[in-house]
Amino acid sequence: MIRHRPNGSGHAYQPTDDQRVPVTPLAGEPFEIRASTGGGIQAVVCEWDTGDGVTELTATIEDAIGQTGDSGGNTDSHLAQAAAGGRDRRHRWVVRPAPLAEGTTARYRFAARHEDGRIRRTSWHTVAPAAWHKGAAQLQVTQDAGRLVGDSASSLVAADGTVLRIRFALRLAPGEHVVGFGERYNAVDQRGRTLDAQVFEQYKGQGFTPRTYLPMPFAMVLGGDSWAFHLRTSRRTWYDIGASDPDLLWIEAETPPDGSLETVCLSGAPHELLSAFLDETGRPEELPDWVFRLWASGNEWNTQQRVLAEMDRHRDEDIPVGVLVIEAWSDEATFTAFRDAQYTVNEDGAPHRLSDFTFPPNGAWPDPKGMVDELHQRDIKVLLWQIPLMKMRPAPRGQAAADARAMIDHRYTVMEEGGKRPYRNRGWWFPQALLPDLTNPEARQWWLSKRRYLVDEVGIDGFKTDGGEHAWGEDLRYADGTTGAQTNNLFTVEYPRAYGELLRESGKAPVTFSRAGFTGSQNAGAFWAGDEDSTWDAYRHSLNAGITASACGIIYWGWDIAGFSGDVPDAELYLRALAASCFMPIMQYHSEYNHHRLPLRDRTPWNIADRSGDPRVLEISRRYAHLRERLVPYLAQETHTGLAQGKPLMRALFFDDTHDERIWDFPDQFRLGSALLVAPVTTPGAASREVYLPHGEWVDVWTGETHTGGQVVERATPLDVVPVFATADRWADLEALFVTDN
Repeated sequence: MIRHRPNGSGHAYQPTDDQRVPVTPLAGEPFEIRASTGGGIQAVVCEWDTGDGVTELTATIEDAIGQTGDSGGNTDSHLAQAAAGGRDRRHRWVVRPAPLAEGTTARYRFAARHEDGRIRRTSWHTVAPAAWHKGAAQLQVTQDAGRLVGDSASSLVAADGTVLRIRFALRLAPGEHVVGFGERYNAVDQRGRTLDAQVFEQYKGQGFTPRTYLPMPFAMVLGGDSWAFHLRTSRRTWYDIGASDPDLLWIEAETPPDGSLETVCLSGAPHELLSAFLDETGRPEELPDWVFRLWASGNEWNTQQRVLAEMDRHRDEDIPVGVLVIEAWSDEATFTAFRDAQYTVNEDGAPHRLSDFTFPPNGAWPDPKGMVDELHQRDIKVLLWQIPLMKMRPAPRGQAAADARAMIDHRYTVMEEGGKRPYRNRGWWFPQALLPDLTNPEARQWWLSKRRYLVDEVGIDGFKTDGGEHAWGEDLRYADGTTGAQTNNLFTVEYPRAYGELLRESGKAPVTFSRAGFTGSQNAGAFWAGDEDSTWDAYRHSLNAGITASACGIIYWGWDIAGFSGDVPDAELYLRALAASCFMPIMQYHSEYNHHRLPLRDRTPWNIADRSGDPRVLEISRRYAHLRERLVPYLAQETHTGLAQGKPLMRALFFDDTHDERIWDFPDQFRLGSALLVAPVTTPGAASREVYLPHGEWVDVWTGETHTGGQVVERATPLDVVPVFATADRWADLEALFVTDN
């Protein structure tokens, strides 16, 4: 068996073992063509024809690099094992033809000789190079105020005349800082770096790459006359932000077939820039106050008994919880039925009602509605985990099989091969799963209807809308007539929006909790920073993510306190991260599935205390949990005020002190609303940290000591203290929140 796909899997960053690299070669430049085989193949040749007859190019066998990206540091988690198991172990064969001149077309196919003498061939394929040409007739850069470098524009033109990409440059002034591009883990200021805007599931280690779950083609340029730019596109874009030329910001973008690209430049203060962006893309919707309370979850809390026991322990330890996220609740096949529930299969894929289910008294979930009712009586809201996929491995049975048939028969799935067959997930997580086409109103309604009873009858309050990054490849086809190139990034926006519609239709707030997004996600619920290990690096990188996401209008944001994967954090990392998270929009902890092995890896304060042997963890966690409860009214009011002003709740210092150049020396500091400044401790063993206080009068919330701004202060940082300062004019209103913790 030999396989060649010119476009590969559509992986955004890693070519697969069976594709052209690049897919469209550049005229006069080297390229390679790959094919993959199983075992028993003795030789592979590429039959190559540029019009002068077929010649044979001998392919060289090289080690296969696999289907997927880096699985992160630890490899003992279930997701890391899935990533490793999803790698393609076939052999990779490579030919490197001579570069093609512009105007040249070649056709080719591969032939593989098996050890038994059989010959297997692929289909014929055609390749023609593209070339860059000066000028870009369909480029529009509005309100650029002279920042567009006039002769910089060029177009990448295919052999048939189609424009594939546009490239142009904007001027950067000395001292300007560039912040944005969605949620970015690697840094706050991107000047001197290169990156792109493409939704991607980077499982762990995000801060060591420019990849992100939540990109946006928008950034602010700050330091002189504040301005911003927004590419009005959902296609992939690339940025060289003064890396090649310190005075230029190069932008490259895929284009629709007509070669058009519109970029708007904005001028004004940072909050005015963000307001203008949100006016165009959609303003965030205020969520209820309860989202500001402590969120708790663990992937191994997979029975009703365990869930209630964990909530009991929070109560007994006097650590108030406001939101419970139950991840491992479903049958892991339909993602609509509680595990071990008994019911009659609806062979037509129709939705069930609560009365259709029987829950075994000794089962995992003997009374889901009773459990939710009890949690509500305890003032705890409940979210259930979701993925936007219909699993096909192992082969589905029962209701899952009926649902898969319904998706295929009614064409409720995203399609591939020009719309000929259902798309199968090409990533390592839930490989080969079907992806619902949310641009199809019937498919969208069908998908949501199967989950409606969970809201209307069980009474849940929201959904954790995990894993929206599964649409890979420009060849995908959607029901609204668009292709993957245009709509794959937008799937991450429509996915939580769809669940928000379901909640809203049932009279509830649209509380969803996602990790992936794109332009437009600002009004699609709440977000967390994705999957990370429990390391100091991950902590620092997650701070970058929160500050940059907020600069693009993501209001309700948090992260898995001290990371969710690998062994538990030590007491110091946990408490430093927890204290900082007390001053973030979403405060939540979570832990990854670990096959129920002992010792537990739960990120509950008592488990960290037990594992670390440090009893201070419980005491300090309790104190910050109570402080968080007292902060809720402040957080809600500041969110309301900030939304009207274009200022996010958690925000970089430049929103309030735009022209203070010193703030750029302290990129991990942030404001929480208009009155609080937070300086997280991100270095192990730190007995103190330098805090920059912008101009004005500031009060240390823990001591009441007043400081004059415009200077750096050295703040002692015992294990129970995160440096937080209040503006002096607001201290009288805030003092009561902190005085009980002095």
